[in-house]
Amino acid sequence: MGIESAGTEQRQPVMADVAKLAGVSHQTVSRVLNGAPHVRPDTRDRVLAAIRELDYRPNSAARALVTRRSQTLGVVSFDSTLYGPASMLDGIEQAARSAGYFVSVTSLRSLDGRSVQEAVDRLRDQGVEGVVVIAPQTSAVSAVARLSSSVPVVAVGSGNQTQVPMVSVGNRFGAGDATRHLLDLGHRTVHHVAGPANWLESKDREEGWRRTLEAAGAPVPEVERGDWSARSGYHAGLRIAELPDVTAVFCANDHMALGLLRALNEGGRSVPEEISVVGFDDIPEAAYFIPPLTTVRQDFGELGKRALELLLGELEGDARPSPRHVRIQPELVLRRSVAPVVRR
Repeated sequence: MGIESAGTEQRQPVMADVAKLAGVSHQTVSRVLNGAPHVRPDTRDRVLAAIRELDYRPNSAARALVTRRSQTLGVVSFDSTLYGPASMLDGIEQAARSAGYFVSVTSLRSLDGRSVQEAVDRLRDQGVEGVVVIAPQTSAVSAVARLSSSVPVVAVGSGNQTQVPMVSVGNRFGAGDATRHLLDLGHRTVHHVAGPANWLESKDREEGWRRTLEAAGAPVPEVERGDWSARSGYHAGLRIAELPDVTAVFCANDHMALGLLRALNEGGRSVPEEISVVGFDDIPEAAYFIPPLTTVRQDFGELGKRALELLLGELEGDARPSPRHVRIQPELVLRRSVAPVVRR
């Protein structure tokens, strides 16, 4: 509850109120708030109990003046409801909160150089200590490479085409793993429904698929191009359903796989008896598709954690050698949408 003043008005409690209620000094309260060592456990408990009783909230602006640390990180995000970018943002926010940082997010509709630079400048004006840029498109990679900033910047999902420290998912590895599994089930080749050509994830997954087929000496079919939506997967599936020799399809994301499954069903092609299907992402609904979808799972929580570790290493000037590029390998999750090929 608040502290009553001489009148009926209530004022917000200050640190001195906490110190008085806990029976400690102002400096002791400050040490507890800043997580300093060498505070006796019973003293720390009394201070924390007083904070809860008074509903005390530290003045972040005042603390920043004293410590010259805002405890705030900025995130430049692509304005998208797509599962991948949205989950990347959530993973970063969760990791930052666990580390005691606030997060200020700027969402952009266009990830060109000017927009990204302006977003980083706005975040710097807010006093952020560092910035994470979620960069899923080729235009974003160029923008990150040209950034001019006095605060540390880390990129997420941007492949390996820039000198900025970054964290990415092993899209080529995941696509190769999915393709190899289908070949091991006896399929002569694997068709591919790819994502947009200007997305790095799409390019890397297509390359992983293609390299795996070439290494196995398997034919490389013409790519069907989608836009990540179930609708585009459906239209690709209508064309694939008319090809009698197709026995396996790898989709660059789960939403396109969902559309593909419907089109194959409407075309009278049974999954997995006639055609095996694999997706990518492992969206929460993938296990409830008909049939449950085999897919490649990305660990977005780990991605956020590693991005934050890189950024904090830059902030704190960690002298220990650390990788400038962290790649998190995805995992193939087997469900009932794949089966050994049936020779007809």
